[in-house]
Amino acid sequence: MRTSRLSRRAVLAGTAAAAALTTAPLLPGRAEAAESVATAYRWRNAVMGGTGFITGVLFHPSVRGLAYARTDIGGAYRWDDRTDRWIPLTDHLGWDDWNLLGVEAMAVDPAHPNRVYLALGTYTQPWAGNGAVLRSEDRGATWKRTDLTVKFGGNEDGRGCGERLLVDPRDCDTLWLGTRHDGVLKSTDRGATWKPVSFPATPSATGQGITLLVAAGRSVYAGWGDSDGTADHPNLYRTSDGKTWEPVPGQPTGTAAKVPIRAAYDRLTRELYVTYANAPGPNGQSDGSVHKLRTANGKWTEVTPVKPGGASSDGGTDSFGYGGVAVDARRPGTLVVSTNNRWAEIDTVFRSTDGGRTWKSLKDEAVLDVAETPYLNWGKDEPKFGWWIQAVGLDPFDSEHVVYGTGATLYGTRDLKHWAPQIRGLEEASVVALVSPPTGEAHLISGSRDIGVLYHERLTASPSRGMATNPVFGSAIALAQAAAKPSYVVRTGSGDNGNSAWSKDGGKTWTPFASQPAVAKDAPGPIVTNADGSVLLWSLAHWDGTVYPAHRSADNGATWSEVTSLPKGAVLVADPVDPTCCYAYDTTAGTLYASTDSGLTFTARATGLSSGDAGFQLAAAPGRSGDLWLSAKANGLYRSTDGGATFTKVGSCRSSHTLGFGKAAKGAAYPAIYMAGGIEDFNAIYRSDDEARTWTRINDDRHRWGWTGAAITGDPRVYGRVYLATNGRGVQYGEPV
Repeated sequence: MRTSRLSRRAVLAGTAAAAALTTAPLLPGRAEAAESVATAYRWRNAVMGGTGFITGVLFHPSVRGLAYARTDIGGAYRWDDRTDRWIPLTDHLGWDDWNLLGVEAMAVDPAHPNRVYLALGTYTQPWAGNGAVLRSEDRGATWKRTDLTVKFGGNEDGRGCGERLLVDPRDCDTLWLGTRHDGVLKSTDRGATWKPVSFPATPSATGQGITLLVAAGRSVYAGWGDSDGTADHPNLYRTSDGKTWEPVPGQPTGTAAKVPIRAAYDRLTRELYVTYANAPGPNGQSDGSVHKLRTANGKWTEVTPVKPGGASSDGGTDSFGYGGVAVDARRPGTLVVSTNNRWAEIDTVFRSTDGGRTWKSLKDEAVLDVAETPYLNWGKDEPKFGWWIQAVGLDPFDSEHVVYGTGATLYGTRDLKHWAPQIRGLEEASVVALVSPPTGEAHLISGSRDIGVLYHERLTASPSRGMATNPVFGSAIALAQAAAKPSYVVRTGSGDNGNSAWSKDGGKTWTPFASQPAVAKDAPGPIVTNADGSVLLWSLAHWDGTVYPAHRSADNGATWSEVTSLPKGAVLVADPVDPTCCYAYDTTAGTLYASTDSGLTFTARATGLSSGDAGFQLAAAPGRSGDLWLSAKANGLYRSTDGGATFTKVGSCRSSHTLGFGKAAKGAAYPAIYMAGGIEDFNAIYRSDDEARTWTRINDDRHRWGWTGAAITGDPRVYGRVYLATNGRGVQYGEPV
């Protein structure tokens, strides 16, 4: 959780001067092609309970119980007060729109409760697509879309800053949109079209640009993230007429007020509160402050609860910035602010009832209840109050209903003392590995970035054991189960106390391997085990793509030896029947290698196969020896029934990104096959009951979840049930209706 999402989450592989005016309707989703669904499926999340960075929370100012949340890679949600659940609003975005699952900003119309707006875009890099604005007249049930020629950074530094999207307080048909590299855009037709407007500050190609937009009375204020903190380079601007922008006079300067993070307006006292830090966050902040502006007379007052820089309890420096801020709509001078990036003393939420003259840390008396989401203990006896706290909300109809987002959940309280995750329905895990055991209590074991491995004894509740411990992984990389000995499971990932572990009880409890290759600390890579669990093969690779020699162990990880005959970075799979047989696919050369001596040596078999993409996947059909399936993305799907000596292209399939198997259909001799790929000219989720001769699409236009190419598996005990890994919407599982 402490490092940049850009390096932790899956990255799928220009700044523009003006916004495009093209508008396309989404009712409820824009189809990539004409689509039909032959088999109706019900799709749900395998419950984890949050797991990702909540970057914004927005209560509607005039409707009780209506709120919205945004995440950095998992889309946006609406709170349903009747069911105490978050309703996902962007699951209709498909494969080609994966970059739109990162939400840069959201806005509501105070005068029209059914209107909501989203600014979408995950990355600003050249390989990422442009951003888009979605607008809805029915609280996100259906959307209309405007594609832009600018990029947003919903999963980049500054993603926890204030809302960059705002309905103008003078005219609800007018919207303002702040960008990172392209200044300010304006729409006068409720988001249908956008044009750039003149703004006094010049954007840079790599900076933050606009960090927040907030209405204070009839004026609009904009935070500027590219200032150096000096009076000559202001970082807070305003417009009172909707035409011209000017620096706000008397604004604070210095390192502690370099970047405006968030702002909130107390209409009862006519005071604007602004949180600052020396960096946009969520990482990298070491100084910060809180200031308020009395808009009636232009007077600034510093109201910082605790100044960073003192001594910390671990003997270091108590460094941090300030993040979230929210005001009480019912009580003048009452507000909450959060610290951010405060690791030694742990982040907190401060509350003031006297306009910031005095503060109380809500952490000091907090009672945290994470019984519903045990993973939040992070392998310890008690959960942490929070980290990455930049999203803070205060219910305008309930002064003691406060929520704050963290890097893993959204905590809420109704009495300012007792806190629990207010997270039902909001799932944001980036899932990389799935196993559905043929026996045992759990039908699913999952591996995710950020929260490691979970043993799902129930699909409808967060796993009772929390995340796998001994060791705890910040991010999982791979899971593997011995086909003939399903009680034996292994995992690899990024951990402070080891990068690998094994389980003898099907994944309930874990033990670290006695040793690991030296390079594994920085390049854990995927691991497999042969059919009876007697041999381990570990393909070592760094997250940046650097690959290292694979290693083998025949004594359950006590010792490891390099496999010199295996190309670096090869994709490994074990034969599910014969423990002496293992396979490896060299994606660089397009060659299939096989071993008949339990991974001691490998020799080349089929050559001239698809190459050039480390994301190609190799799968072995359960219960059969030598039955291999190669998913070569846009190059298609290939099959070998002779242990990789030859491969034949599957003619029924245009593209294949990930493939797995489940219980066979009634009367069928071959397992059901599940695939994320393309039969026509778009990617979707398919099932085949006849060895890939024909396919049935099993997802629909409302259930796409962006990119879904990491992992898929059927349930070996329940025909038709499939588990799908998403990059930001957790594990989706589908069942025939």
